[in-house]
Amino acid sequence: MLKKWHYIFLFFVVLLVLLLLRLPLGTAGKFKLAISGLFLPLFGLSNSTHQWLGQARDALVPRRELLRQIEQLRHDNEDLKLRLAQDAQLENENARLRSQIGWARQTRWRLKPARVMARDPANWWRSLEIDLGSRDGLCTNLAVLTPDGLVGRVQSVSEARSQVVLLGDPNLRVAAKVAGPGPANAETGIIMVNSSMPQEEGMIDLDLLSGASGVEPGQSVLTWGAGGVFREGIPIGTIVDKRPKEYGLSTEARVKLAANLSALEEVWVILP
Repeated sequence: MLKKWHYIFLFFVVLLVLLLLRLPLGTAGKFKLAISGLFLPLFGLSNSTHQWLGQARDALVPRRELLRQIEQLRHDNEDLKLRLAQDAQLENENARLRSQIGWARQTRWRLKPARVMARDPANWWRSLEIDLGSRDGLCTNLAVLTPDGLVGRVQSVSEARSQVVLLGDPNLRVAAKVAGPGPANAETGIIMVNSSMPQEEGMIDLDLLSGASGVEPGQSVLTWGAGGVFREGIPIGTIVDKRPKEYGLSTEARVKLAANLSALEEVWVILP
């Protein structure tokens, strides 16, 4: 039921309409212009709001595109870290080439990122599966690494997947050399599974060092390049300690891996 003020408001509206109808045409036109002028600021505010909303909508980037850009930037960052590691090796090589003309120069790595798809829970330290295959240019015996260091090599390849054998597999041997200052510089040996405790996380052995080896804790271990499987200069890890073998005829050093094999989600493959 209408209240009293509703009737009063309705009365004034009717009165205003009758008044407008009885006004001369010129006066009515001026009155309409005056009334519309009162609402112009509101229309201007509405247009400005629509323009601002349109600009804000154009400035916003879809979440999927942002995630794609972040992923691309992460790939580029890891690629730069890998190339920086190689640049240090190339600098050392260039110094040798100045004094020994005729050595073949190293070429830059062709890197392709791959996502880890699966790994055996019972033997997680021995192998994994990645989402690249022959259609992506992969073949067997390609080196697999992270920005931190060597992971393993491609063992078998299908069209869309590949099996990677890790440094924790007893069948994977890597020719390695000791780098950095000290008497052990340029000493070479073979990387293999930690003989005392194969499942010890992140630890491997550098075997077949000389009996008088001068390797020291903290020195870096890199791939040597002998054998043709692994390029020279890929970081492997850092020497932790050493012990004599075969009655002092040789030395074995324990090496802490640079790459964390237990937390691999994405790796890089060096293409041929």
